[in-house]
Amino acid sequence: MIKSILIVCIGNICRCPMALGLFARKLPGVQLNSAGIDAVVGAPADPLAIDLMRLRNIDISAHRGEQLRAWQCASADLILVMDLPQKRFIEKYYPTTRGKLFRLGEYGRFDIFDPHQGGRSDFERCLALIEQGVDDWTARIAASGSPPPKATHELVQITQ
Repeated sequence: MIKSILIVCIGNICRCPMALGLFARKLPGVQLNSAGIDAVVGAPADPLAIDLMRLRNIDISAHRGEQLRAWQCASADLILVMDLPQKRFIEKYYPTTRGKLFRLGEYGRFDIFDPHQGGRSDFERCLALIEQGVDDWTARIAASGSPPPKATHELVQITQ
């Protein structure tokens, strides 16, 4: 049963906060955390990410970048990264993650590109991939016997 998910990207200010917000809406009973391999520690989510999530009634404005740490990897039931190079990096430096480390786009067989320093259209395309990955994983988690997801359309506020 999946009780905790760690979401990992590079800077922890674009992709992770958006994925975290979407998972929080779909899996409110699951503990969610995020971190970056090379995080912009203490930085807020990118303004474009905040804006796009606000349009989905999800508030990620309280998010702050956090560096990936071994204890986070050890305590998570599932670790989701954005692309294959990140997966390989984590497998190399945190070998105990094998078996619980996957790409967010694993089931669709896609990587999620980094929209950092891109324009709004880059963030929209990135978010569409993240939404697909979150939907795929939510369905898998529900099918695995974890508590069924309770989707909500109320304001979701992410704090970290």
